[in-house]
Amino acid sequence: MADAERRAEATHATIARSAQATKSSAERSTELAVDRTVLAAERTYAAWVRTALAALAAGVGARALLDGVVAGWLAQLAGCTLVLFSAFCFVAAVWRELRPRFRDPQPDVRRLPAALLIAVNGVLVLVSLAAFVGLLVS
Repeated sequence: MADAERRAEATHATIARSAQATKSSAERSTELAVDRTVLAAERTYAAWVRTALAALAAGVGARALLDGVVAGWLAQLAGCTLVLFSAFCFVAAVWRELRPRFRDPQPDVRRLPAALLIAVNGVLVLVSLAAFVGLLVS
């Protein structure tokens, strides 16, 4: 009977260690998933900014490329639309990046500073608006 009790205690201890290891592994997997989410959000931010920069360049270039091919007002409308879309993308990039989305656990990866995002994208929005005014005036 004593031998059966010792085996039962050993089995119980093994099960307890296994349960603790599984719990620890699951917690670490959750922490890593939160870190991946932060990095994915930064990639999404970068995609919005890349799209905005491409739209800004296309908007400025559209006026020059379409001049003489289509009516002047149509070339101006295409350029202005693309430039305004770029300003929207700059704003959307910051809005999506700054939305809170983490409760627990907190990520180990540091997020980009909000002030930096707002400052950089604010300047880029001003550049887009200046290009818009330039397209309207010319």
